[in-house]
Amino acid sequence: MSFSGNVKEELAAHWTKARHCQIAELAALISMCGAVAIDSRDKLCIKIHTENIAVARKCFTLIRKTFNIRTDIAIRRNLKKDSVSYYVVVRNHEDAQKILQATKMMGDDLFTVNHIVVQQTCCKRAFLRGAFLAAGSMSDPNKSYHFEIVCNGREVAEKLQQMICGFSMDAKIVQRKKNYVVYLKEGAQIVDMLNIMEAHISLMELENVRILKEMRNTVNRKVNCETANINKTVSAAVKQVEDIRYIQKTIGLDKLTEGLEEMALVRLGNPDATLKELGELLSPPVGKSGVNHRLRKISEIAEETKESKKGKEELL
Repeated sequence: MSFSGNVKEELAAHWTKARHCQIAELAALISMCGAVAIDSRDKLCIKIHTENIAVARKCFTLIRKTFNIRTDIAIRRNLKKDSVSYYVVVRNHEDAQKILQATKMMGDDLFTVNHIVVQQTCCKRAFLRGAFLAAGSMSDPNKSYHFEIVCNGREVAEKLQQMICGFSMDAKIVQRKKNYVVYLKEGAQIVDMLNIMEAHISLMELENVRILKEMRNTVNRKVNCETANINKTVSAAVKQVEDIRYIQKTIGLDKLTEGLEEMALVRLGNPDATLKELGELLSPPVGKSGVNHRLRKISEIAEETKESKKGKEELL
């Protein structure tokens, strides 16, 4: 099962004791993946559709526990898509009316008048949990961080975005064909979202992945930094050897001061040695800064010799 599927399994198994939170969660499920139908006799019917059996079971149990209402469950198999759809249906008019009035999805005159209004923080958590169960998904955190809930209208998406942002998160909205998607991309915010929805097991799994990825990134940064330093050191050593050999071929190393000549010979004999190692080979030993100073001086002499030779050639 995918990580997203595991999150839904965990959320579907989570039960809140407060009735008002159960109503908020059911309200999200109905508004995000449900439909309200009115027949020719003005009788109401609620249909909740999902392809996740755990979500269907959650809807069935929520309605039974919260309202003591029994529902019908229909199963349809799509052979072309190789998928199964589950429908939780409330056929009785009075039962449907009772549910819709409790979830504030309709007025007393049986016409829908507004969207869900969730005032308490615990109810907002429950609503977001229901919204994710109904229309949410997450990417595999080993590959990328992405959390989204698909809404069928801009107004619904904006209300959901506002609710998520109320928990100090930066939710965004993007239009995808006819739908509007509320999403999070930051790993830390997705962790917070799992905590808000009370998916604590999935939260720990995601945190473990984040820690491992951060450790890998830290190691890679150190390796890259060390590699860059090694390349820089090797390039400098190659340049130093070239300068010393140039002086040796042109004016001779004996033209250098005693300290610089010793430095040049030690570098020629130890082209792979570090500055510290070179300093230890000198007599008396010299620190890294002293070695670096002498090598820079040798390079300056090499450059001056090149310029002098170039000037003489131009005169000729």
